[in-house]
Parts: sequence; C-alpha cells; structure tokens
Amino acid sequence: MPEEHHQTKPVVIFEHKELRRVWHNDEWYYSVIDVIAVLTDSTNPATYWRVLKSRLTSEGADEVLASIEPLKLKSPDGRFRLTDTANRQTLLRLIQSVPSPRAEPFRLWLAQVGEERLEEIEHPEAAIERVREMYRAKGYDDAWIEARIKNDLIRNELTDEWKERGAKEGVEYAILTNELSKGTFGLTVQAHKDYKLLPTRANLRDHMTPIELALTSLSEATAITYHRERESQGFPALKRDATDAGRATGKARRALEEDMGRSVVSRDNYLDRQTHRRRLKQAKPPED
Repeated sequence: MPEEHHQTKPVVIFEHKELRRVWHNDEWYYSVIDVIAVLTDSTNPATYWRVLKSRLTSEGADEVLASIEPLKLKSPDGRFRLTDTANRQTLLRLIQSVPSPRAEPFRLWLAQVGEERLEEIEHPEAAIERVREMYRAKGYDDAWIEARIKNDLIRNELTDEWKERGAKEGVEYAILTNELSKGTFGLTVQAHKDYKLLPTRANLRDHMTPIELALTSLSEATAITYHRERESQGFPALKRDATDAGRATGKARRALEEDMGRSVVSRDNYLDRQTHRRRLKQAKPPED
C-alpha cells in the first residue's frame, strides 16, 4: 500500500455514524460523502455532494473545490476506491454550506480530534501519560498501570493483524479473543468476568491481576508471531493460530501454578478499591 494511504484508525465515530479517513500529507483527510451523511438526513449523500459541488462552482468557490483530494478509501465491498476527501480546514469551510443542526457539534468534534492527533504526533508520550493519570485517579499502582499499557499496545497490534488478515470486527474478533482466553485461562472472557463478579459493562482487563495481564499479553503476542510466521489469511487460519497460542500460554500458566501452589486465575477485582476511593473523595472536608 502506498505510504500516503497508510491508515491508523481509518474509521472514526461521530454520533454513532462512521467516518472514513486517511493520513495524507501529514494530516487527516475525511470522506466528504461520509461527512454529509453525518450532517444531513439525505438518503443519498453522494447525490447531495454532486449537487453541492455544482452549487459551489456556480458561487465561485473554486478554492474550496480545489482543496478536495481524491484518495483511496475502503468501500463497503472491501475494495479501495478513489473518494473525494478533505482535510479539517476544508471541511470547516464546506460545512458552512450545509444547513444542519449538527454542524456546530461536528465543528467542535473535528477541532478536538485534530488537536489530539497533533499532540500525539508532537508529544506521543502525552497520550500515554493521560492514560496513566486516568488509572492513578482510579487507585491503581504504577506497576499495574505499566503492565496495562503494555497489554493495550499488544492488543492493538493484534487487532491490526486480524484486520489486515481478513477477520471481521465484532463477532469474529470476539471468537478469536475467546479462543485465546480459553486456552490461556481455561475460561471464556464472560466466564472470567463472572468469576470476578464483575458487572456486565466492566472491562475485564481493568480488573486483572498483574499475572493475569502478563499471561494475556503473552498469549496475544504469541498469536501475533504465529500469524506472521505462518502468513495466515482468513478467519479459519487466524482461529487456528489463536487456539495454538492459547494452548501454549495455558502450558505456561499451569507450570506457574504448579510452582506457586495456587491458581493464578483470581477473584480479585478493583471494584472495591475504586468505590473506596470515591467514598473518600466524597467524604473529604471542604477546603477553607
């Protein structure tokens, strides 16, 4: 794939609607048709865009139209097709021509996304530090936080592999994750959550012990290695790799348990710690 079409998070969400984008010339370019779909209730955003382009031409908005870049974005059929795209500056000018109550919220969202991306490029450590501060505020210690950040990086690398190798987000990702979990811990993700007595919406990894996190990272890193060494393509091959990676990590878990004399699958969670911290904060006397 050409360098200008290398994508990181190529789809973002605004008010439950997807916007495709591509990193080009050191900034994000968004699908104009997707933006129109977000701003309007048009049943045919492509037609809306053709009419809008004609109107802008008649109004002499040549500079705006000249800033539109046809770049390849992934279509619903999985193929990359040339699509009209615009950077943040051009989009801000375009949406002035689209009457919509969503225009102002979209402007604010676009500005926020742009600033976060610039911060990540200029100061990548700032994004990670935000994560650290979030977990510290919830009562986690620094050693756990570092293990959690490392785990998240490996997980992102794994899901990138799944996407590139043909797995579908949603059900197939969940099946692959469960294969890793069953092999590693002898439990599905949901069974592991139930064992820890976690509420439905809780993130299991935020309640893992350091050893559980380490084993999860090991299983996912092993799956990445298998995918690459075997050049796996398609869901069946990826599932085979996940099963093998889980099985290998499960062996490591059992060896560790034998040495420790206890199970590493723990009922411990961080719910009580977080609740206690909130109560302390609420009980804190007002400052003079």
